[in-house]
Amino acid sequence: MKHRISAGALVERDGRLLLVRHCKPGAYDFWVAPGGGAQGEEELADAARREVREETGLEVQPERLVYVEEFHSPDTRYCKFWFTAALVGGHIDVTGPEAAAEHIVEASWHDEASIRGLQVFPEVLQSRYWRDRAAGFGGLQYLGLRAMAFW
Repeated sequence: MKHRISAGALVERDGRLLLVRHCKPGAYDFWVAPGGGAQGEEELADAARREVREETGLEVQPERLVYVEEFHSPDTRYCKFWFTAALVGGHIDVTGPEAAAEHIVEASWHDEASIRGLQVFPEVLQSRYWRDRAAGFGGLQYLGLRAMAFW
């Protein structure tokens, strides 16, 4: 089994969270906060920043590590580190080659109510994230290990 270290960003604007939609007809259709694998000796915050740029066209500044999540597919186990991040520039654009390679067809801002109607990962974004955010997140939180629904 391979292992992969990843980083993602929880970016908010006006109380809405940035999500990207991965859609591969006949295979999957889900939303996730932007993120992906760290490259070489890249620091996790830098990986989160790069992944947001590649997947959405937006520039962010990672701020605080709030969640650690583990998940697995039949051949890979992932450990993903989620940062809160501030939006610092850019415009949403999902036409880049990295976004296309991951079947990202849309990026948009979602409030707590609209996220509840989506298939979203990590699942903590459905409700717990909003409570944790309101409480100031406290310390780093481990989200556990889950099997991936799609790969």
